[in-house]
Amino acid sequence: MLRGRTVRCCLLLMLLTILPTRPALEDTNVALAGEASQSSTYSSLGAAGNAIDGSTASDFNQGSCTHTDSERNPWWMVDLKAQYQVLRVTITNRKDCCAQRLNGAEIRVGDSAERGGTTNPRCATISSLGAGETETFYCESSKGQFVTVTLPGKEYLTLCEVQVFGCKIESPDTNVALAGEASQSSTYSSLGVAGNAIDGSTSSNFNQGSCTHTNSENNPWWMVDLKAQYQVLHVTITNRKDCCAQRLNGAEIRVGDSAERGGTTNPRCATIGSLGAGKTDSFNCEASKGRYVTVTLPRKEYLTLCEVQVFGRKIESPGDEEGTASGMEEA
Repeated sequence: MLRGRTVRCCLLLMLLTILPTRPALEDTNVALAGEASQSSTYSSLGAAGNAIDGSTASDFNQGSCTHTDSERNPWWMVDLKAQYQVLRVTITNRKDCCAQRLNGAEIRVGDSAERGGTTNPRCATISSLGAGETETFYCESSKGQFVTVTLPGKEYLTLCEVQVFGCKIESPDTNVALAGEASQSSTYSSLGVAGNAIDGSTSSNFNQGSCTHTNSENNPWWMVDLKAQYQVLHVTITNRKDCCAQRLNGAEIRVGDSAERGGTTNPRCATIGSLGAGKTDSFNCEASKGRYVTVTLPRKEYLTLCEVQVFGRKIESPGDEEGTASGMEEA
């Protein structure tokens, strides 16, 4: 389910990116936060990191290009530090010398770092690229943590910039609520603060200080701000064990982008019919997206939650790293 949704998301981003009448949605060069390596280094001017320094300067002597020795199957690789659906890779060739050396280079994307990623599937081949020119190669079916440029044969490999654009693939095993900020409609006592439901503990005895607790009030709510918009796949709730499990019956899980009234105006993802004392259950929210996840009771009651876990995929937006994207130098 997650892989299919990620593929659909990224194909949509790719289409929006190439439409001439729309601004590019996916503008973040994720290689800038990566770590580069190469099969060898010709001189100190040609370090691997030069290809992800944010500059498209194409004169080798300015110190912004890579350079391997002349060797068989030279390679350059960037570790993106996470798995991405790679939409496109943009390459800048050397201008001052030897542009033809890049002819026939292969771009490879995958999850193996073995032999500099040269065993990963091929995304594209650079048949030729003019001196100092920049060109984009589309890799919409490629997925992986490592992006490699390699030359099949004996040659020097020089790259003046490699930019990688794509969607980060969030693991369904990551509880994104842990990095959020919780609030609630009221607090019954210091033992029942809102943050207890995202403390990473499923301890379900209220007196151990790991559950929330509101006052008895109309439509009590608890909310977590995920600090970014997410496609929420499922929400996992742990109920109180030592008392009053039935209080949670009929609670609603809501997901959306409004924090108004604790997120209770957002679309409903699921309803908790009943949940046994101390029990944990997951509720699917596949069609839900938003920054806020709320649990609310549509009646007068106390609301207690011993843990709320949220699993989903972050929805990247062009503004997330606007400074990074606009920081590309044309030198």
